[in-house]
Amino acid sequence: MLEKEIEQYYDTHLDEMLASLSELIAIDSSFSEPKEGKPFGEGSARALEWVQKFGQKIGLHTRNIDNCVIAMDWAETDPVLAILSHADVVPANPAEWTTPPFEMNVRDGNIYGRGSVDDKGPTVAVMYAVKCLKDLGVTLDNSFRMVVGGNEEQGCEDIEYYAKREPFPDMVVTPDGSFPVLNCEKGMVHMLFSAPFEDSEITSLSGNKTINAIPDKLTAVIGGETVLFAGKAAHGSRPENGENAVTKFLSEYKGENRLLNGLKRLFPHGEFNGKSAGLGFSDPLTGDMTCALTVLNTVDGRLQGGIDIRFPIDRKYDEVRGIIVSALESVGFTPDDIDGKEPHYVPEDSRLVKTLLGVYEKVSGRKGECIAEGGITYVHDTPGGVAFGAEYPWEENNMHGADEHIPLTTFRDNFVMYAHAIMELTKNG
Repeated sequence: MLEKEIEQYYDTHLDEMLASLSELIAIDSSFSEPKEGKPFGEGSARALEWVQKFGQKIGLHTRNIDNCVIAMDWAETDPVLAILSHADVVPANPAEWTTPPFEMNVRDGNIYGRGSVDDKGPTVAVMYAVKCLKDLGVTLDNSFRMVVGGNEEQGCEDIEYYAKREPFPDMVVTPDGSFPVLNCEKGMVHMLFSAPFEDSEITSLSGNKTINAIPDKLTAVIGGETVLFAGKAAHGSRPENGENAVTKFLSEYKGENRLLNGLKRLFPHGEFNGKSAGLGFSDPLTGDMTCALTVLNTVDGRLQGGIDIRFPIDRKYDEVRGIIVSALESVGFTPDDIDGKEPHYVPEDSRLVKTLLGVYEKVSGRKGECIAEGGITYVHDTPGGVAFGAEYPWEENNMHGADEHIPLTTFRDNFVMYAHAIMELTKNG
């Protein structure tokens, strides 16, 4: 009976849910200059303010922790579960969008807008799942906490700040990955590098500044003429879903510049696993690694590049970092900045994973299986944390790109699955 009531609640409250999501999407919460009391900028703080007000409206016990995160509890007892999402987004260029990125649009069965799938849409779906349970008078055996942060896209300083002050419960879930259950996340290496650059023909290169996004264009000034190399944007962890404009430029380059030819050899257009750079690792659990040259610009007489690497769970950060540094140094580059993470894994036989797989099967009617991905979700550094949604692996939703969207059917599934997950995971035993 309760299952039907939850489904009916979505149908009768969809307009209200979309109105709330429209308000949140309208806030440009991409990282901006920090201000006093606003460590991640004005937009992030405004989005967190919206989240807290909505949490208060639906009866949650809310706390703003220094404009880093909003913590919201079902009851004033220790939570057994934490749901972790984020209200910040990556930047958006309105010129690249069909409709304004910070103006929600619903068309052809999809919700469009920056953050619609990462992570504002799922955040609103989860909060309405909570509202649904309260409105239906559902009683939970134990409390849970929803934590909404404002800095996921710029390195998760928000959650680092929070975790130093309050421990997470043993079970942590985020709608910041994929269904059915993402219990294994590859390790990551992000690296910026550069070298002095002189070329008689090429006077300027401008190809992306976001290291975790596959570039959809590169502009080159060659022989005094501006040439555009066009590709297709994708998330940096999924280079196979896009067409890399930087490596496309290199593949067509016919000159003799040592640096450019070195990059051309290390990162062939259409190769996604880094084999030519000495990588190419794979394992049975996580599959093939990915390696993408995502940044290439000329700045102050230097050629600057950036690489996004996601490596299998059987490898270590230091090993992968050492290989790519050596490869780049061999063609004349110097590392400028390197950051990364070890892989993250939660066993399939844990209560958390088994319960979520059961919820997935009940709601979707599909077989529930654990998956592994290269994306770094919000729980990557949280012991025991897994991603449950917000997208399906087969969807092409332009995450981090122009015309980002989430299907209405997927938005619904987030709502229904989280309502059931909260009920199941807060049960005694």
